[in-house]
Amino acid sequence: MRKVIIIDDEAAGRKLIKEYLEDFKDLILLGEANNGVDAVKIINEFKPDLVFLDIQMPGMTGFDVLTHLEELPQIIFSTAYDQYALKAFEVHAVDYLLKPYTKDRFKVAVERLSKSSEINKARPLAESLLIESSKYPERILVQKHNKLVTISVEDVIRIEAYGDYSKLITTNDTFLSNYGISTLEEKLNESIFIRVHRSSIINLNKVKELNKYTKSYDITMQNGDMVRVSRGYMDNIKKLMY
Repeated sequence: MRKVIIIDDEAAGRKLIKEYLEDFKDLILLGEANNGVDAVKIINEFKPDLVFLDIQMPGMTGFDVLTHLEELPQIIFSTAYDQYALKAFEVHAVDYLLKPYTKDRFKVAVERLSKSSEINKARPLAESLLIESSKYPERILVQKHNKLVTISVEDVIRIEAYGDYSKLITTNDTFLSNYGISTLEEKLNESIFIRVHRSSIINLNKVKELNKYTKSYDITMQNGDMVRVSRGYMDNIKKLMY
């Protein structure tokens, strides 16, 4: 059994999905919403397995909704706009239903659910995603157990290189990102996230103290972690000192 929620600003769109769902007894409809704000509330409350999600809606877009979710369910986009298809699959959408669509096309989308689940279980890491709701991303999608969860960028204390991946250390947990540390350095706000070592980026807002030695610095973070500033990145620290 999969729990389902429908998000669409048009009553006719919600009605059609409900009609098509009647052929799938293992999909249990929990509720629906007609705008982005209510979508966030109902999805975070009921934690569905699947959401049929419109894109252009009052309040916020379907992509904006994703940036406010505590956990990311499987998503089937249902929209009248074809220009968002690529972005939809970048956020791991199961399918992209372009209105108007037939019952047979709907069936194809639902049948992809099991295949999508198998792929996610087979991969040790789901691709993480920087969700860009402004110039710089505010949240990051990372995998935790068998689900994708979003973490706030401002909660990241430091980032540590981990082979081709990166570890994101927060106060209470550590997450693994498919992005390498150099890619994260390019995408994050450079006035807050500072590279201090080939293997380390720190959040300046999470620094407790800076210890200066003759030719080097150590940085103590608010969680107690100690980070060494390497010689090659000394200027990144010095230009912050007045």
